[in-house]
Amino acid sequence: MEHIVEVAEGVSLWVEARGPEHAPAVLLIMGSTASGLFWPDALVESLSQHYRVIRYDHRDTGASTWAFDRVPYSAPRMAEDALAILDALGIAAAHVVGLSLGGLLAQWLMVEHPARLLSATVIGAPALDGAPERADLASRASIDPGLLEFWSHMFDPRDLDAQVEWRVENWRRLNGQVLAFDAEEFRVLERRVIAHAGRHDTSTAHARVDPSGLRRGAELTQVSVPTLVIAAPEDPTHSVSNARFLAETLPRSTLVTLDGMGHAIPRAIVPGLAAALLRHFESTTSQAR
Repeated sequence: MEHIVEVAEGVSLWVEARGPEHAPAVLLIMGSTASGLFWPDALVESLSQHYRVIRYDHRDTGASTWAFDRVPYSAPRMAEDALAILDALGIAAAHVVGLSLGGLLAQWLMVEHPARLLSATVIGAPALDGAPERADLASRASIDPGLLEFWSHMFDPRDLDAQVEWRVENWRRLNGQVLAFDAEEFRVLERRVIAHAGRHDTSTAHARVDPSGLRRGAELTQVSVPTLVIAAPEDPTHSVSNARFLAETLPRSTLVTLDGMGHAIPRAIVPGLAAALLRHFESTTSQAR
């Protein structure tokens, strides 16, 4: 079921909820500039057999309001949008799963609003800035320089076909070298996302969002939320050492490595990811009984 949730005056978010209405909720938070549709349908379908699964478009993505110049916002405000969605759907607390920027927003929620999280899962994100340093583990490994150079052209104007192909190439680079990359899978997905948004450009809003409010890493050592940290060995944006650092910083964490995974969720990785998430949700539910 689709919903439109107003999170500020003149700002509404596209939200989709699947699964039993009274089942425990799972809130999926996507990364920067990415529509919620990038959470694969197959993953949502698998989780929604037992949970009420919610995915949504951030501000300035997908079918949500694009209005950063008129209504600017900070990174913590993006995290608060997630809570506004839960409030609108009458959900007191949820299992929160964040990818990339979504993983940072999930950590901020763990620090600021722990009672709203049944559990957390962080994928492809480092610890929040300010986490206690360790001599044996880096908190933030460098992003591949070639990828950074490629990203410097993210907002270049392109026609529809060229935009689709640029995005497919981006997913190829994020996919890593182990799992075979199916360009057509992501080409179809990108065309679906563009049709969903009604436009093919990429907003610069998330590149201009003030991230300073996310500097809450020093508080991660006190977080009580049970957290799954997923290490993706093929991720060119955040290395396995980042995942290890985060897992060792959080008091109630479990580290799981998904072999072959990069910074994308191709069809091939969905079964393993779904299984890891379901195990985590069930284990946290069992501990709470």
